[in-house]
Amino acid sequence: MASAVGHEQGEPVRTAAVTPAGGARDLDPESASWVRELSSTGTVYETACARLHGELLRIAKRELARRRSRFGFDGPEADDLAHQAAADALLAITRKIGDFRGESRFTTWAYRFVVLEVSAKTGRHFWSTRRVELDGEDWELLPDRLGAGPAESSEARALAAAVRTAADEVLTDHQRRVFVALVLDAVPLDALALELGSSRNAVYKTMFDARRRLRDHLVAHGYLDVIPGRRS
Repeated sequence: MASAVGHEQGEPVRTAAVTPAGGARDLDPESASWVRELSSTGTVYETACARLHGELLRIAKRELARRRSRFGFDGPEADDLAHQAAADALLAITRKIGDFRGESRFTTWAYRFVVLEVSAKTGRHFWSTRRVELDGEDWELLPDRLGAGPAESSEARALAAAVRTAADEVLTDHQRRVFVALVLDAVPLDALALELGSSRNAVYKTMFDARRRLRDHLVAHGYLDVIPGRRS
């Protein structure tokens, strides 16, 4: 457990956290206070948990607000998800408080838990309320996804055909599946990561690589000039 270390006059007291490797890492005073109180018992522990839960709930609501347009929930439904995410994050944090190494501020470390909970819960919520066949490929939807208006419909259809050909030629099966799910099926990133048993960052990286391959192919074959509103 953390212990106080000496300090020069006028400098803040810092706490050394023992890492699993046996080394020590200085904690800032606020982080040390969180660790001490959440490792305590009784009133001190309960008060710290209540205070941390309030912070986690605030972060959960903010994250859900950012995802609202993609997942289509609001009001009591979003509030319920926020409370679930905050409660589960608090439980995970109190169980793993001994793993905190002080590589970042405690609040930064703790907030990661609630963000992950929000991602998991919004992903499960999507699949519980929507039915999307990931193996289906409705390329007719692509012009709408590109935001093409009536005046641009012929160009958008030509581009959609070019993108489909490029997907056949340059994307891996996994990249194609991710591209179709995110672009054609409009599956939110968090929901797709859950369905694939992957992480949000891994799915994002796959999509980034897929888009780069598609763009390179379209540039090489002169199709970028038909992107509505874009010239290269």
